[in-house]
Amino acid sequence: MKSIIPAAVLIFTFFNCKSQEPAIQPDTLRKDALNVFMESTDYVRKEIPYVNYVRDIRDAGVYIISTSQRTGSGGYEYTYFLVGQHEFEGMRDTISFVTTPDETTEGYRQKMVRTLKMGLVRYVARTPLAQYMNISFSQPLSETVTGDKWKSWVFKGSLSSYLTGEKTYKYYYLTGNLAAAKITEKWKIDINARYNTNASEYIIGESTVTSKSKTKYVTGLVVRSISDHWSYGGSTTVGSSSYSNKRLYYNLMPGIEYDLFPYSESTRRQMRVLYSAGISLVEYADTTIYDKIRENLFLHTLSASYEVIQKWGSIDFTLQYSNYLHDWSKNNLSFNGYFNFRIAKGLSLNFGGGASMIHDQINLVKQDLTYDEILLQRKEIATQYEYYLNFGLSYTFGSIYNNVVNPRFGNSSSGMMIIMN
Repeated sequence: MKSIIPAAVLIFTFFNCKSQEPAIQPDTLRKDALNVFMESTDYVRKEIPYVNYVRDIRDAGVYIISTSQRTGSGGYEYTYFLVGQHEFEGMRDTISFVTTPDETTEGYRQKMVRTLKMGLVRYVARTPLAQYMNISFSQPLSETVTGDKWKSWVFKGSLSSYLTGEKTYKYYYLTGNLAAAKITEKWKIDINARYNTNASEYIIGESTVTSKSKTKYVTGLVVRSISDHWSYGGSTTVGSSSYSNKRLYYNLMPGIEYDLFPYSESTRRQMRVLYSAGISLVEYADTTIYDKIRENLFLHTLSASYEVIQKWGSIDFTLQYSNYLHDWSKNNLSFNGYFNFRIAKGLSLNFGGGASMIHDQINLVKQDLTYDEILLQRKEIATQYEYYLNFGLSYTFGSIYNNVVNPRFGNSSSGMMIIMN
């Protein structure tokens, strides 16, 4: 027989001020409310009106850091880290909820608000507004779990296409994807098949320029957990790419990974080092610059990834090196990173970028490319490097409170709309 226990489903009711003592005014209640710093939406501010949403972290009694990561079922696990400061110094909580792949926006928002309410309750309990809160438990929960007939396997398929054109230009693409995944505490299995084709046509005077590209592959990843810091596994891929001059290729790359921090802390910080070594069997579509039409290649890669999310911002970067073992001069070194910092009250800086030193393009076509292939980027061309960079700066000043929601004439508050007859 199933045993039933109460579930920790919290229902909050904030009573209307008019029903309380006449001497207590709404503004007095607002002044005594808990100051919270977080990335809040209009929906959150409407559903949780009994806290002050402040703009600067130094004005907050509690700041909330939010993270998310994909689950094995294809949904997401959202985690909130609540950290007290000032009068709440030393108080910390971690709360989370999980969405399914078919979760609606409303379902996600309700889970988010319910979770935030549960996390905020012990902080609100230390403010004068605690006397206006009502907490109840509902929804019985069984201690037993029904069997999973799919054994944690999740399958997904997608197909999309796009077509556009005018008198002198046409373009279309078609892409399809099939995926299967099984993610448990001990195993991570991910299988993915993808097909993509696109074509464009330009009419320039009396000439017509056409271009086509096609990519298809099947890839698999299997990872086994050893401990809270170590794991091992490997990946394999078979496919073809007209852009990379590969009629058919097969890669097999076993590897081992170490995380300096426990995997259980992955939503807050990671420092992972991954080493992989394996073989690549390639049959080229056209003869390469090294007069090869097919070859068997041994290679290895070493990558280090660091990610941290704190109240001052976040850092996320990856450094990776690889080379072919038959010729160590055929190597590739790349770096990608993103940084977000709160410099001062209301002032935030974010920038990101990446760069690669490329010396491993052994797949390049020997014959000269046409202008069409170069301009339309339909074939890979020789280069020794590539890079990208983005930068952003934002500054906000004024009232530290951000509680009111006013959706009239849309939600934008960054500009002015003038209506003239």
